[in-house]
Amino acid sequence: MDNTEQYKNLMSEIIAKQIVILGPEIAVLKARNVPSLTVSDDGSVSEINGEPDKALQQLIDNYVELSGQIVKNALGTIFLKYPSVNKPGGYK
Repeated sequence: MDNTEQYKNLMSEIIAKQIVILGPEIAVLKARNVPSLTVSDDGSVSEINGEPDKALQQLIDNYVELSGQIVKNALGTIFLKYPSVNKPGGYK
C-alpha cells in the first residue's frame, strides 16, 4: 500500500470514529471542510489533493475544534496502526 493510500485509510478511519461520536452528518460535513479532501457520503476519503500530512492535520483540527480531548484520545489507537505515516504534533 503506498503512502497516499495509507493516509486515505487513516483519514477514513478517523472519520468513521467521528461518525460514531458525532453522527454521520456532522462528521462528514467537518471532513468536507478540508479543501484538499474528497469525502464520500459514507465518510471514506477517495482523494487527497495536495500534501496528505497537511490534510490530516486539518481534518484533526476540525474535529478537535468540536470536541477537544475526546477526539485526541480516540485517535491515539488508530495512529498505532499506521507507523509509517507522519503524525501531527501531540501523537507518537
